[in-house]
Amino acid sequence: MSSKLKVGIIGMGKMGRIRKQVLDVHPAFDVVALCDINPGVAAEFSGCSFSALWKDMLLHELDVVFVCTYNVLAADIVCAALRKGCHVFCEKPPGCSVRDVRRMMAAEKEAGDRILKFGFNHRLHYAIMEAKAIIDSGRYGRILCARGVYGKAGGLTFEDSWRSDKDLAGGGILVDQGIHMLDLMRYFLGDFVEIKGFVENLCWKKIPLEDNAFALMKTSDGKVAMVHSSATQWKHKFSLEIFMEDGYLCVNGLLTSTRSYGDESITFAKKQFEDEACAFGRPREETIYFDTDDSWRLENDEFYRCIVGEQKTYNGNSHDALKVMELVEEIYAVAKV
Repeated sequence: MSSKLKVGIIGMGKMGRIRKQVLDVHPAFDVVALCDINPGVAAEFSGCSFSALWKDMLLHELDVVFVCTYNVLAADIVCAALRKGCHVFCEKPPGCSVRDVRRMMAAEKEAGDRILKFGFNHRLHYAIMEAKAIIDSGRYGRILCARGVYGKAGGLTFEDSWRSDKDLAGGGILVDQGIHMLDLMRYFLGDFVEIKGFVENLCWKKIPLEDNAFALMKTSDGKVAMVHSSATQWKHKFSLEIFMEDGYLCVNGLLTSTRSYGDESITFAKKQFEDEACAFGRPREETIYFDTDDSWRLENDEFYRCIVGEQKTYNGNSHDALKVMELVEEIYAVAKV
């Protein structure tokens, strides 16, 4: 490709800034336009054109649009950007509903060869990629079940955050963090056909959304997954355990910008009974630690390869988005939210 792809970013909060940092160091992208409701952003990034309204930003000549704004706006912006002829990267969640995802998929189909990708960067954390390699190798046999916990402490501004505003976010902790764990469960175990769950507001009574979600899910071939997404963990926690016929693995911790989820590691072991182990129930484990989070860069690189036709299938495509949002809606439905 002879010239750089012109990029516009809508929403310059935490995620918009992360995306810009990654785009700025990629040789094929040139961020030329920004949009945010905060006018102070214009002074911070003086090298880019600035718009307060997303529709105004889409008037610029752009090749790629990153959507990093409120969940409730995602579907409208994605559809408009695709109709304009842009490739689109949209943060999770993919809108507020399955209906939103289907709208975006229809616009994607009409846009022909334009790429639509959603931000499920957890798949590209090194510990998760190592887990996938171990499972795909078959060394421990088929997956039996999995258990995932994704919890955070809430915080002083939790109740005032836009993520706690039902009109802007569409859902609570299940949509905010839990959707990542649900996506990983699908990634490893496949699609679920039977779902049970509870979605509760146990502590943060000033917000009209759930602060805890509990799901129990089963695939057509009998694999079972348990997920707990919580805003009352009081200690940031990420744990994904996968149990197989002949062994197990556990991803603990997650490297983030704040490092508050602790060290990222994967521990794995072959099952050992008393005829093999000195201490029955304590098999010999191996642990690998990771000290770098390249997930944002890897996600962006994957997006670029799709745009230029070097790669066809990719993580966070619209099918992935639809399936995970169907899971979210079914959990809400069985919990009667």
